[in-house]
Amino acid sequence: MDIKKFRVTAARKKNSLSLFLDKLDEIVPHDMPELVARLDAEMWKDVNCQECANCCKTMTPTFTPKDVKRIAAHLDMKPKEFRDKWLKKETDSEDWVNSTQPCQFLVNNKCSIYEVRPADCAEFPHHNKKPFDAYNDTFKNNLIHCPATLILIDRMKKVVEREYEW
Repeated sequence: MDIKKFRVTAARKKNSLSLFLDKLDEIVPHDMPELVARLDAEMWKDVNCQECANCCKTMTPTFTPKDVKRIAAHLDMKPKEFRDKWLKKETDSEDWVNSTQPCQFLVNNKCSIYEVRPADCAEFPHHNKKPFDAYNDTFKNNLIHCPATLILIDRMKKVVEREYEW
């Protein structure tokens, strides 16, 4: 994955894809779940998250209390020690997030706690959320961080504009 090329492409396409997602909030194709499933499956043939890790370099997951407890135990720490060492509490949302970027657990472009990673990481890029169009704001945010999301939304835009009354 060429991250520099991705960033240029994402910057170029972000506005038009965001506008598409805004419109998708109003006009949802009747077969949206099938369309998303098909395009998502095709997209994963072209993207390997483990070669990219851009999300780990540019974003932070939200750590739930279960995540903190599980990861702390894995690292042989107490949850408070784990939070004090690695996390900060966001003032607006009260969510626990990484205090640094890239993620402290990213080692040689791989997650060093993959087996016990936060649920937010395990579910990323959230393409399987239902209904898909209820997460358009999430996808708009992820366009500049995640090649998989950029490719999926770009392909979806092309199909919808070509095949649907739009």
